Amino acid sequence: MHSQWRANSVVVEQFIRLFGDNPVVHGLIGGFVIAGFNLLGASLVFVWRNPSERALNGALGFAAGVMLAASFTSLIIPGIETYSNGNPIPVLFGMALGALFLDRSDMLVPHAHYLLSGRRRPDAANPSDKSPVDDERLAGVVLFILAITLHNMPEGLAVGVGFGSGDLSTAIPLMLAIGIQNIPEGLAVSVAAINAGLDKRFYAAFAGIRSGVVEIPLALLGAYAVQTVSALLPYAMGFAAGAMLFVISDEIIPETHTKGLERIATLGTIFGAIVMLYLDISLG
Repeated sequence: MHSQWRANSVVVEQFIRLFGDNPVVHGLIGGFVIAGFNLLGASLVFVWRNPSERALNGALGFAAGVMLAASFTSLIIPGIETYSNGNPIPVLFGMALGALFLDRSDMLVPHAHYLLSGRRRPDAANPSDKSPVDDERLAGVVLFILAITLHNMPEGLAVGVGFGSGDLSTAIPLMLAIGIQNIPEGLAVSVAAINAGLDKRFYAAFAGIRSGVVEIPLALLGAYAVQTVSALLPYAMGFAAGAMLFVISDEIIPETHTKGLERIATLGTIFGAIVMLYLDISLG
């Protein structure tokens, strides 16, 4: 325990030495870091030209496991125990709002699940038997980028809120965890962009990068909001957690359980949770 505490202290001290002690600046840095990981993942399409369904499902399962564990260890539990003085209501209310926001958004923007797989769900926006990329390729790609961007928003917000709380021992593991899970997510977006009609890998990678860039302003916004109105912090932590849990349950897990590769996706999810818990314990 003492060695872990010392390691955590060193990481926090180095972070402050590099970037100062302003939580809003920390939020901005966190946004750039997770967007950078997304860039790395999106760019993998240049060297890993045809990742198998098995590999993609395992990678997306890993991302789901990281997000699942991070929602509780870095947002819900600290929000209740530290920032609400044990009162769960603000965090739970924020969770409900976050899930509701993503649910209502999915009524306006096609499910990322459909755009990734080509299989339409009955509750998708503007239901139709016709794929948006068959005859109107550009419109389909725009919708694709918009949908994936929407589902990257909770991650940026979560990192910003984490740094805005001022607790670097929680925020840094959260940043690293979301950054790591952005790698397979960025790759999946690039591959799906190719399937959606962008046959040039440069443009596919651009679509993946574009979906992650939204994380930077949202991280900054999250940090600024909770620093300006500190009472918002538990609500914001709950909102980010609820939105992330919605994405996991409504998008990622269904997508990885549709092609007979549930086992590899499940093992990926468990491994992702293990990685996040290790980061949280060793750095938090």
